[in-house]
Amino acid sequence: MKQELIRMICQKSFKYSDEPIFKLVSGKMSRLYVNCKPVILNSRGMFLVGHLVYEAIRDSDVKGIGGLTFGADPISIATAFTSGLKGNPINAFSIRKTRKDHGIVRWIEGDIKPGDRVVIIDDVATTGGSTIKAIERARSEGMEVVKAVILVDRQEGGLENIRKQVDDVSAIVTRDELIKQWNSDN
Repeated sequence: MKQELIRMICQKSFKYSDEPIFKLVSGKMSRLYVNCKPVILNSRGMFLVGHLVYEAIRDSDVKGIGGLTFGADPISIATAFTSGLKGNPINAFSIRKTRKDHGIVRWIEGDIKPGDRVVIIDDVATTGGSTIKAIERARSEGMEVVKAVILVDRQEGGLENIRKQVDDVSAIVTRDELIKQWNSDN
């Protein structure tokens, strides 16, 4: 499954250049670009991601999986769906980019409550900033963040920065794996 996911990311979501032509959120220029949405919103991609992320968290004894909307949403939903199929239900949740200011004022939407053990998910990590923001917001709502999983680690220090917030951090796919596949395809 993992190799199929790597091939799919290379086909649908990965761009590479010998020169740094891709502008990142940070403003930094990069030689590679990863936009996971075409994969995580693809039916086969959802299947692969849901199963691979579930395998990465299944022994973590957690009630929920989620992260910042929108990048984390399809991943957490696919993982929650897979967990139900496997008889080990884990609920998905979504963390807003701006706090809801009406009704019940909160950062998080989903079937979780303060004290629940949760996993934070993100589609791509460069510096880890959005994952860290999600961890902080989950904790501010009383969640116990026990693990973080990144779909694609760009291997630019993000996982190390996230580990300063939560010890258990892993990636499903790395930049090196994508470049290796890219080179074999091109």
